[in-house]
Amino acid sequence: MKIILIGNYPPDKQESMKRFSNMLHIGFQNAGHEAEIWLPKVVFGSLAGNTYTGIGKWLAYIDKWVIYPVYLRIRLLTGRYNISNTRFHVCDHSNSQYLTCLPSNISAITCHDVLAIRGALGFKDAYCEASRMGVILQKWILRNLLKAKKLAAVSMFTMRQLNELSTEMKSGQKKEWRVILNAFNEDFYPVQPSIRNERLSALGLKPEIPYLLHVGSSLPRKNRKLLVDMLYALGDKWNGVICFAGQAIDQELQEQINKYGLMERIRSVVDPGHEDLLALYSACSAFIFPSYSEGFGWPVIEAQACGVPVITSNIEPMPEVGGMAALYENPDNAEGFANAFLSLQAPGKREELIKFGFENSSRFTPDIMINSYLALHNLTRNN
Repeated sequence: MKIILIGNYPPDKQESMKRFSNMLHIGFQNAGHEAEIWLPKVVFGSLAGNTYTGIGKWLAYIDKWVIYPVYLRIRLLTGRYNISNTRFHVCDHSNSQYLTCLPSNISAITCHDVLAIRGALGFKDAYCEASRMGVILQKWILRNLLKAKKLAAVSMFTMRQLNELSTEMKSGQKKEWRVILNAFNEDFYPVQPSIRNERLSALGLKPEIPYLLHVGSSLPRKNRKLLVDMLYALGDKWNGVICFAGQAIDQELQEQINKYGLMERIRSVVDPGHEDLLALYSACSAFIFPSYSEGFGWPVIEAQACGVPVITSNIEPMPEVGGMAALYENPDNAEGFANAFLSLQAPGKREELIKFGFENSSRFTPDIMINSYLALHNLTRNN
């Protein structure tokens, strides 16, 4: 069987979606099927330095929503594809418009979240504000998404929100919609102390100083400010630092740090590579993830697989993903997060949480995910 994966527009540099497409590509091939990735062609977007703002965004829109659908239809008409021996999979729900160009009975799509869609529809709990054009685009994405006959949602929470939107939009019948939990898109494991200490030193961290870790962007929904509030709430009960890994500290967060006089207790590692990320996870005193809104929450299981305690939001899908192997608190309650962290000092508590974390992270192996995607496409392994 041939499986054609529709990936994302290259200039958008959506690394997580690139890794997801590659994971499906490798997984289907390892299962004994032929697979290839089709990417939207870059025509006008090559003239832009940035495809997210200004004229570059509009040039990218022409490539993605005008030129590529035409190209897809022509390629299907002129290509030598045996429809009875082919499946199509759109890897990102934000490309749901491409479903209209593909044979509906043999095509599927993955819905990673409905945050931007819900934000465009006015749901404040999505923490995703939309411009006027963004509202139009997200409603268009939703209309096409709801027409999918085969769909995978990456969490029960995302599926529930999508079903709620389908009711509100009065969509037609749905067929073969199912939850397929994401798998790790890289290997995550505890790094040996000697190796991680060397990497930490190279990143500007002193291995002997304990730290709490946050991994992610500076988007408001990531709630980075809670870690600063948490550090302040801990007071003299803990003398470590906070490490923000991902995007650089923005002005608003820096102002909060300055307000509390915590400048000397904050570290920032911008865009760490995978090996550095492994070291950061493996050596932290605890991983703190107080997000307000997620579709899945990869960092929760990444930290668990690296053998560290996780304290995260009590808002779904974090409890769904973290299971019994994490501590959950209100993302507006910095004192609650601080107390949860201090509770790890109880005899055996930290070790127990780490043990459960390893067990929980075993639910997210690539083989389990690929088997579920094969079933969605009515396929089996050929090896």
